[in-house]
Amino acid sequence: MAKGKGTRAVHAGVKPCEATGAIMTPIYQTSTYVQEGVGNHKGYEYSRTLNPTRHALENALAELEGAKHGLAFGSGLAAMDNLIKILKPGDEVISTDDLYGGSYRLFTTVFENYGIKFNFIDLSDMDALKSAVNQNTRMVWIETPTNPMMKITDIKAISEAVSGNDVLVCVDNTFATPMLQLPLAQGADVVMHSATKYLGGHSDVVMGCLMLNDDDLDLKLRTLQNSCGAIAGPMDSFLVLRGIKTLHLRMQRHCENGKAVVEFLNSHPKVERVYWPGLESHPGHDVAKRQMSDFGGMISFTIAGDNIETAHKFVEAVEIFTLAESLGGVESLIGHPATMTHASIPKEVREKVGVTDGLIRLSLGVEDSEDLIADLSRAFDKL
Repeated sequence: MAKGKGTRAVHAGVKPCEATGAIMTPIYQTSTYVQEGVGNHKGYEYSRTLNPTRHALENALAELEGAKHGLAFGSGLAAMDNLIKILKPGDEVISTDDLYGGSYRLFTTVFENYGIKFNFIDLSDMDALKSAVNQNTRMVWIETPTNPMMKITDIKAISEAVSGNDVLVCVDNTFATPMLQLPLAQGADVVMHSATKYLGGHSDVVMGCLMLNDDDLDLKLRTLQNSCGAIAGPMDSFLVLRGIKTLHLRMQRHCENGKAVVEFLNSHPKVERVYWPGLESHPGHDVAKRQMSDFGGMISFTIAGDNIETAHKFVEAVEIFTLAESLGGVESLIGHPATMTHASIPKEVREKVGVTDGLIRLSLGVEDSEDLIADLSRAFDKL
């Protein structure tokens, strides 16, 4: 039976506990499991390999993304680390040139030391992509929308362009979530999330996940996951299972607040430019409109003057918005990418893609939009 997105969010991957009838999946806070005889067990031997709470979450995540397999990790970067480990020295990765600072740091300070080459390009430029693909290319890493410039990448076009070249197309779907975008349906091979963000949704857990359809790749990733051990714990798995039950409702409110705040910022005299894919003026708007069902609650904007002093003064002047890293929670957050989330990227590299000293990033929560706009307005008045 076909299920809508909201129905999937509430029911995906979970069943009442057979032992007690508990409607919520129990927290199986155990490291090991009793065996009736050698090798005779109920499917669980040791919790690094498999845990019932994590297992339920992985099934739920897979169903949300329309995938066959799901894997949950201790963080988003742990999920990425596990995925990149399927590569070998001499392999090359083509990555978007605008991406989360932690992803950039993982690629350049960790995996480049193991002989893997990363090429950072504008993935909206198909000619640049075709020029970058060579016999050593094994992966394309996509963020869409990107963090923090909200650039849009055409997942279907990228997938078609590298088809037949033994290249995995991997998409960081953190900003959009399965409620707004389904990369596997667009031709991607692997979807990654920082479940810390919208999937958990309450700023109380750190987790990452991968979703995919290929059985052989799933076996490779599970072998690595078990061998390296960066798994999600049962309590964190329970929290994300709880969080995704309201994902559809929260994403609707995030999008509504995003639209309202963008309208305010786009007409404010102290704002130089607003970055949000829902704007018709956004270079990727047409692609976003085609591959997304809505445009999300993440917004970046450049404050007038485009300097670090004004930006810092602004982010410290808000009252309802909280100055903090991360995103995707029920509370609205504000940040300064150049000195916070993207500080690990060299200044000349980040400024090349638009992450200037005057760029501010907003994660719109689920508060009343009128209060959020009033808070921003007061901060502008203090400049």
